[in-house]
Amino acid sequence: MNRRVAGILILCSPLGRAAQLTFTHDIAPIVARNCDPCHRAGEAAPFPLLTYEDVKKRAPQIAAVTRSRYMPPWLPEHGFGDFADERRLSADQIRVIQDWVAQGAPEGPAEGASVSAPSAADGQAMVPPNLVLEAQSSFTVPASGPDVYWNFVFRPDIGKTRYVKSIDIRPGDRRLVHHANLLVDRMAMAHLQETAPGQGFPGMDLAIMRSPFDPDGDFLFWKPGAAPHVEPDGFAWRLDPGNELVLNVHLHPIGKAEEVRPSIALYFTDKPQTRFPLLVQLENDNALNIPAGVRDFPVSDDFRLPMDADILAVYPHAHYLGKLLEAYATLPGGARKWLVRIPDWDPNWQAVYYYREPVFLPKGSVISMRYHYDNSAANVRNPNHPPRRVKGGDQATDEMAHLWLQVLPRGAGDRRRELQEAVMQHRLATSPDDFVARMNLGAVMLSRLNPQGAVSMLQAAVRIDPNRPEARNMLGLALSQTGRTLEAAAEFVAALKARPDFLSARFNLAAVELKMGALDDAIANLEILAKAEPDNETIRQRLADAVAARAKR
Repeated sequence: MNRRVAGILILCSPLGRAAQLTFTHDIAPIVARNCDPCHRAGEAAPFPLLTYEDVKKRAPQIAAVTRSRYMPPWLPEHGFGDFADERRLSADQIRVIQDWVAQGAPEGPAEGASVSAPSAADGQAMVPPNLVLEAQSSFTVPASGPDVYWNFVFRPDIGKTRYVKSIDIRPGDRRLVHHANLLVDRMAMAHLQETAPGQGFPGMDLAIMRSPFDPDGDFLFWKPGAAPHVEPDGFAWRLDPGNELVLNVHLHPIGKAEEVRPSIALYFTDKPQTRFPLLVQLENDNALNIPAGVRDFPVSDDFRLPMDADILAVYPHAHYLGKLLEAYATLPGGARKWLVRIPDWDPNWQAVYYYREPVFLPKGSVISMRYHYDNSAANVRNPNHPPRRVKGGDQATDEMAHLWLQVLPRGAGDRRRELQEAVMQHRLATSPDDFVARMNLGAVMLSRLNPQGAVSMLQAAVRIDPNRPEARNMLGLALSQTGRTLEAAAEFVAALKARPDFLSARFNLAAVELKMGALDDAIANLEILAKAEPDNETIRQRLADAVAARAKR
């Protein structure tokens, strides 16, 4: 009798193959966490999975795609990085789905049978946003042709500096949107690139004018199924009055012309930024020259950390020829610490992966990017039939080899500048004509009281791109500090020619004009500045002093 009871208990237990499973008790929690973010109205999935009826109708299909691990899409290999919110089914969860379908997909008790709960993707799981920005105009995606990169410019109306703890990018028709990146334009020049006011502008690589002392530190990124990331206390990023936001959207045609009009919800916090991570990029697009038919084309890059640091998140990126993507760190003692490994890359499911706990790397650790590309006909994602030679570039039919890391230097205060200098030196070692690297290094030299070194670095930057006003302005400052006043004035004039409303360049020009005794010119520039910034006491005092000096002549 006891043996028979024990046998019955085994058969009826959740671990037994014949255990009675129900949608309400066993399946709904799995679907809610792993399927619901995409399989709902307005998201990228082609059908909803929000109710018992939704799931039962597709039960055999769900069993098949989960058994093969095609769904849910999660690219990193288990054991090569411990990521928060890992959307990967365990072997037990897959078995439960298979058994439930085999049992006829019973519903169970009606109460609680709905899969869906309020989702962060709907903006309902969080408190109402503090500010919602909508694109001024929609963009029409053509019915066919190559992928399109379009930039929407937003101009937040805020009266004081705010700190943003989370963003909810709502890209519009998600069927058309592959991914989207948000950039902060502190110089407020992005709108000058628009095809018409409020219309946005094309392009993937953006020339956003920015201070080299305000580098990016946060992943402001959207992809299908991604919930908004909430920054911990101390990590919120700064948004100042007058800043512009640029949403760079990767769009693909779907067979008929459709309109896209994105919006952005911003969530503020009263806790200012006290932790200062930096987005560090490894890349080697110059090495991408993949012959047709090659099944394994390796590309690599390595970067040595100049300080103790924590890695908070990782974002690998390649296009359709990418196959095996690996990133790891070699510690000073020779041990290897994995950051991410993706054995079967699929650009349709790229994501930023946040670590469950920060990954500590000591000073001297070497971070390595090892990517492998398949340009053969056997690669089912190869966009070229037959295969053709592929080089690095912006189009989806080109290739990329990028690895982004969110790195938080250890130690007190903001140490981004020290880390950024090492990153820029690394970039110049492989790309001597990198404008951004030379301009940022020149700025660092200037801040470290090495104006002569800054002059050489910034002159090289201006030779590479003579039309960038921020580089001209920075070079003018360096020349002024070395006593080359006339040359400095010429650089400030060139910066203002490129951007007449560049107030920093105008202020610097007025300063050197005062130094040269060109009072009329200095007063004219100070009057323009005083009109633009009537509450600026420094400008008003300099203007008054200049007028008084002219009166004494």
